[in-house]
Amino acid sequence: MTAQSKPTPKRGRNDAQPDSRRDLAAALRVLGVEADGLKALAASLDESFIAALDLLAVVKGRIVVTGMGKSGHIANKIAATLASTGSPAMYVHPGEASHGDLGMITEGDAVLALSNSGDTPELADIIAYTRRFRISLIAITGGRNSALAEAADAALILPAVDEACSIVQAPTTSTTMSLALGDAIAVALLERRGFTPTDFHLLHPGGKLGRQLIKVVDLMHGGDQLPLTGEATRVSDAVLIISEKGFGCIGIVDREGRLIGIITDGDLRRHMSASLWSQPASEVMTRKPKTIAKDALAGEALAVMNMGARPITTLFVVESDKPVGIIHMHDLLRAGVA
Repeated sequence: MTAQSKPTPKRGRNDAQPDSRRDLAAALRVLGVEADGLKALAASLDESFIAALDLLAVVKGRIVVTGMGKSGHIANKIAATLASTGSPAMYVHPGEASHGDLGMITEGDAVLALSNSGDTPELADIIAYTRRFRISLIAITGGRNSALAEAADAALILPAVDEACSIVQAPTTSTTMSLALGDAIAVALLERRGFTPTDFHLLHPGGKLGRQLIKVVDLMHGGDQLPLTGEATRVSDAVLIISEKGFGCIGIVDREGRLIGIITDGDLRRHMSASLWSQPASEVMTRKPKTIAKDALAGEALAVMNMGARPITTLFVVESDKPVGIIHMHDLLRAGVA
C-alpha cells in the first residue's frame, strides 16, 4: 500500500440504512423482556426480603452499598435513594475497599452487596471484612449458590431470566431488577420508619422537589408585618394601615383576635360612596375570607388563591381562627412555587 492509498472501509451493520420499524421492534422487545423480569422478581419475593429489611432497619451507622462494574453503577443509585429517603447510606467501590477504603465501613454499618453472578472477585475482601467484624451483609445476586449468597446474612436472589440484550448478554434485565429491588428496599424502609414529606423536605431543600415541599410557615410574614385592625376601625384608618403594610389588604379581627373579615382594594371600590371613609370596617369587609394553616404546603396556598371565580393574591395564615401570618403571591413566585 502506497503512502497515498487509503484502506477500503469494510461495510457492516452500521452502514445499513436506518430502519425505524426494526429499531422500534428492538426497543419494544427490550422493554418487554425487562418488564417480564420485574414481574418474575415480584413473584419471587419471600421472607428473605423481610429478613433483609429487619437487618437494615436497625443499622446504627450507614448502609454501605457496593458492587463492581454495571452493578456498581446500580449500587451508587441505590445508595443515593436510600440516603434521600431517610436511610443514611453511601457507596464504596470494592476495588478501592481493598486498598484502604475498608476503613469507611464500621461495625455499626451494614453492607448491601450487588453481584449478578455472586462470585465477583473484587467483592472478596469486603465479604471477608464483614464476616470478621460481624457486620450485617445483605446480598442482591442471581447466583443462589454463589460465594456472596452463601456468606450473606440475607440473600435476595434475582430470578433466572433472559437479559434484554441476548446477542452479547450485556447486563440489562439483571441490572433493572437490581435497581427495582433497591427501590423496593428504600421505600419499605421509609414506610417502616414513618418518613414524612417534612422529613423529605429537610433532605431536599433545593430543586423542584424541595420547592414543592416548602410550607406556608417558611414563606409567611408575621408579627408587626401583619395588616390587622378591629371591626370598629374607620375605613379611612384601615386604608392607612393597608398602605403602610404593603399587602393590598387588611384583616379585620374581633375582640378575641379572631379573623372575621378582610378589606381589599376591590372591597373599597365596590363600597365607594361619600360616606365610605367614615364607615366602620365591619360594614365594608368581606366576611369569612379564604385562609390557610401555617403547616400547609405552599402549593396548597397557591391552590386556595386560585380557587373560585375570582383569584386572590393574598392569604391570611390562621391558627384557631386567629391570624398568625400572611402570604402573598409574590412570596410564592420568589420561592419558585407559583
